[in-house]
Amino acid sequence: MEVESPVYVVDDDPAMSEIIARVVSEMGCQVETFATGRAFLSRFVPDRPGCLVLDVRLPGEDGLELYKDLARRGAAPPTVLITGHGDIPMAVEAMKAGAIDFLEKPFRMLDLCESIQRGLQHSRELIERRRRRDEARQRLAHLTPAEYEVLVLVAEGKTNRQIACELGLSVRAVEDRRARMTRRIGAASRSEIIALVRAAQDTPG
Repeated sequence: MEVESPVYVVDDDPAMSEIIARVVSEMGCQVETFATGRAFLSRFVPDRPGCLVLDVRLPGEDGLELYKDLARRGAAPPTVLITGHGDIPMAVEAMKAGAIDFLEKPFRMLDLCESIQRGLQHSRELIERRRRRDEARQRLAHLTPAEYEVLVLVAEGKTNRQIACELGLSVRAVEDRRARMTRRIGAASRSEIIALVRAAQDTPG
């Protein structure tokens, strides 16, 4: 595991937090423990790869609602919810909200480790998708509206002649716009253009 991918543990039980922190450290991960959701939120960095281990029942707080609020804002890291008072409806609600696992205490540390490993892998994949999306959007931002118009039609598989007919231009004018467009974005083939457009439109959770 990468040291720069933290595992956040939010549990008001100091003994449980200590056990989880020790196990996570043995996995080679950085670990940060918090007794409340508010304390966690004060340190949480949304765009950083990581995984959250969150107790459902916290003093004066609802861990599941905290997670659902983060998920609604698109800021939730891959999350393992844990509880000593679980039930099937709660587990179903947690999984529907997007949690990667729901573990009822006492649980096997092996199960928790496997869930954390899945969470960290998923987190790194999400961060990479966001990086590719942002890079693609930056490249497309260099295009003029006229060049972007041509790019969209090229991505749809239309030929220069078809694009010329649709835009009311000469084939030569389309060729010129297409040449400028490909130079600006650094993608010449239709497959490269399609990949760039798809990356820019990606909406990783």
